Amino acid sequence: MAVFDMGFFRALCEPARIAVLRELILLGRADIAAVAARLPQDRSVVARHLQQLAAAQIIRASKEGRHVFYRIDAGSVAARLEGILAITRLLESAMGDNDTVTKASRSDPRRPMAKRRSNA
Repeated sequence: MAVFDMGFFRALCEPARIAVLRELILLGRADIAAVAARLPQDRSVVARHLQQLAAAQIIRASKEGRHVFYRIDAGSVAARLEGILAITRLLESAMGDNDTVTKASRSDPRRPMAKRRSNA
């Protein structure tokens, strides 16, 4: 399961973090004050969500003077999604076509036929 990057998905499974992420997408680059001003949560809650998104490498923080600015780390997100897609394609090819497997198992003479229900 580690190949599916559980930390990445865990960071994205919280609706409040998705709201924070949406605001960063709309703002492009913003500090916590700008993000928190657009959301109903307390600033401390927004800060925690930003830290969790940064820890999951979904956003990037950069300090400028006394302010920390956040932005989407598009390259990291794209690379992780491409990695997940590559693993999924490997699994698909290793498992074969599901329709072919299902048809083959139905026609396998060694496999007993399922009992049919009677409508009587």
